[in-house]
Amino acid sequence: MSLNKILAIAGKPGLYKLIAQTRTGFVAESLIDKKRLSVNIQQNVSLLSEIAIYTLTEEVPLAKVLNAIKEKENGEPTSISHKDTKDVLEEYFFNVLPDYDEDRVYPSDIKKIVQWYNLLQKHDLMDFDLETSKDEEE
Repeated sequence: MSLNKILAIAGKPGLYKLIAQTRTGFVAESLIDKKRLSVNIQQNVSLLSEIAIYTLTEEVPLAKVLNAIKEKENGEPTSISHKDTKDVLEEYFFNVLPDYDEDRVYPSDIKKIVQWYNLLQKHDLMDFDLETSKDEEE
């Protein structure tokens, strides 16, 4: 599945799969408990394919970061928890993306990325194609 169909909704935990569009928004299904909800156009929603991580030289698409975590962990869940300390999270993320911008990527962002990776990995959604995501963005 492409990251174009996976959503992060502000104020809601976890990730959601885009199911259908409606006149006033869309219907999304939680990856955590499979409950469906109607999402209004005014809500702050982010497609994972649109998210990028700041580095010292460029912005790296989230898909590349998630794939780097997948390679580091050999396709398994992360060796750390999103609830670990700030120092543990930053050290882990430095091993995944050595040149990330520490001034613009906060520990809360790293927590989300670790949590999202584990959720996607748990539901076998980590087999997205980087080239497809890149082509769809253009």
